[in-house]
Amino acid sequence: MTALPAVRSTWRDWLLRRVASRSFQVWAAGVPGLRWIARSEGAALFDLTAGFVNSQVLVALVELRVLHLLQDGPSSVRHLAGLCAVPVERMQVILQAGAGLGLLKRQGDDRFGLSLRGASMLGVPGLEAMIRHHRALYADLADPVAFLRGGQETQLARFWPYVFGAAGAVDPAVVGTYSELMAESQILVAEDTLRLVDLSRVRRLLDVGGGTGAFLAAVGAAYPGLSLGLFDLPAVMEKAGERLARAGLTDRVTLHPGSFRDAPLPPGADVISLIRVLFDHDDSTVTHLLSKALVALPPGGRVIVSEPMSGGARPERSTDVYFAIYTMAMQTGRTRPAVEIAGLLRRAGFENITQAKGYRPFVTSVVWAERPNMPAQSRLGV
Repeated sequence: MTALPAVRSTWRDWLLRRVASRSFQVWAAGVPGLRWIARSEGAALFDLTAGFVNSQVLVALVELRVLHLLQDGPSSVRHLAGLCAVPVERMQVILQAGAGLGLLKRQGDDRFGLSLRGASMLGVPGLEAMIRHHRALYADLADPVAFLRGGQETQLARFWPYVFGAAGAVDPAVVGTYSELMAESQILVAEDTLRLVDLSRVRRLLDVGGGTGAFLAAVGAAYPGLSLGLFDLPAVMEKAGERLARAGLTDRVTLHPGSFRDAPLPPGADVISLIRVLFDHDDSTVTHLLSKALVALPPGGRVIVSEPMSGGARPERSTDVYFAIYTMAMQTGRTRPAVEIAGLLRRAGFENITQAKGYRPFVTSVVWAERPNMPAQSRLGV
């Protein structure tokens, strides 16, 4: 039995060397049983190579509002070209490309309409704003090797100034832009988080780093009897108050302006939620925050961590490519696997840690834990 892993490793190494040989690839393409493998792997490699062009076609379709223009039905290339101020022959190319990506569908020789995927895209909250926002990420990745070597300020770091602390979020225009984008992206996260956690027995929930209150608005609608609190930077509190007022939650929400880097978390909640917060920050900041959460919670209180997580030993395309690179470009955080988040919670003093992979990992997964009955000061050694 002990020799079996070595045999498998030797066989795998031999196979990989053969597959990397051009002569083997030519031979495999001519063998009926192997031809589909060669074809599918070739298509996958081409898809990776063409990825940037695909993403730029998507940006163009969004910026030109092509999907919106086709909501009421198919339209001709010439008509769309006029609406978008694009030459007809180039409009034909971008519409054909949109159909190639599965977002549009040809309707005859000169007409295009929405596909099911294109129509679905219009219903995803915040997706178009995120696609537009990717200009900053693409600029940072223009020279990916230089990006990986580091040492340069990134556009994403300038876009998300709050990750550097309270002093980073003082420009109202910047605050408004990132707050709006964060709020829109939180809608799907809230939906998936509430599928994974049960708050029916919770008395009061404090959302830390909750921005303008998108998650709290969803929680308030799902649990009418729950008291709510929001802790975030003073710069976003006005927008949060407006959003929560529109949701009819003013009487149920207490706003706590502050930075978790500099101030303790307000006590009184039996659940603290950290929605897309940890992956914005480095390990020392996360450790400090989790320790503060432990102190703020009562015995038996819970902390909920919800964010896209690395696949760890089984890498995932959405989190280990997109989110891992995105958080690197932010220059402060990183995308962690659930097991590592569980370890950080355990070291902070939490117990009964539970992991739940989301049914859409590219939206979020959840780890939650409890504060033990032992006094927090004893667990922290203070």
